[in-house]
Amino acid sequence: MKKILLPTDFSDNAWNAIFTAVKLYASVKCKFLILHAYEPKAMNILGKKSQQRLGVIYDSLEKYSTQELDKILEYLNKNHNNANHSFETISKSDTLEKSIKELTTAEEVDLIVMGTQGATGAKEIFLGSNTVKVLKQLKNNSVLVVPKDYNFQKLKTVVFPTDYTRMYKKLELLPMTEIAKLWKATIKVIHVGVEFKLSNVQKTNMGILEERLEGSDYSLHEIAFEANVEQSVEQYISEIRADLLTVLRYQHSFWERIIGEPVIKKLAFHSKVPVLFLPEQSLRK
Repeated sequence: MKKILLPTDFSDNAWNAIFTAVKLYASVKCKFLILHAYEPKAMNILGKKSQQRLGVIYDSLEKYSTQELDKILEYLNKNHNNANHSFETISKSDTLEKSIKELTTAEEVDLIVMGTQGATGAKEIFLGSNTVKVLKQLKNNSVLVVPKDYNFQKLKTVVFPTDYTRMYKKLELLPMTEIAKLWKATIKVIHVGVEFKLSNVQKTNMGILEERLEGSDYSLHEIAFEANVEQSVEQYISEIRADLLTVLRYQHSFWERIIGEPVIKKLAFHSKVPVLFLPEQSLRK
């Protein structure tokens, strides 16, 4: 059984992430863990009297969290008729990233699915800043980021950008190859660059990648570098009408170091299709 963690702030975007996850894994036996985390950060710096007053707010947050999670559970149990799926709600009084860290370990979570815009409508609030924190801190976990208002219907084409500068571990690519096979989708590996003369190391890594993708429907492509990496990838995705972008975490640090672009934020927030951030495994393993 696959375990999928769904953080929520009860916004429309968080609901959309839930709907995307259940549609994406409709034919897979899954347990969905729906998490809401709350924490009045001022609690730690206030005096005793102020803490008592804030305690009332804290109790209110706890009740609100439980109440809204119950509503989600009631809705899904009533309207989502899929024998493969079960749902559990979790309310935690902690920061979102700490709550996610704990749950991914305790529950052996396979995938985290998050939105990019929270209840306030500002990308940097809740699901915005926290999505970036989760992406940076939980590097060994797969994270699927769902764009605002994205309506998932099918998965035919998966795009995987690479520079071939790193050897690929099978476990790193597994979330991508699994979901591609599940939907019988094609994986398009794209090399974004100014020139495409590969070094011996890049050639070796390209060969290893092809070995890792053996059994999958895949093809290799060279994409000209435009104004920036994000624009080059987005343009290609738009042209071929791809349904999912997958990125290895290492690629972010590489591009950010060489080109100076905040690639994580750009891909997470600007992509018009869901982005699957693959886990980064140690090369020693």
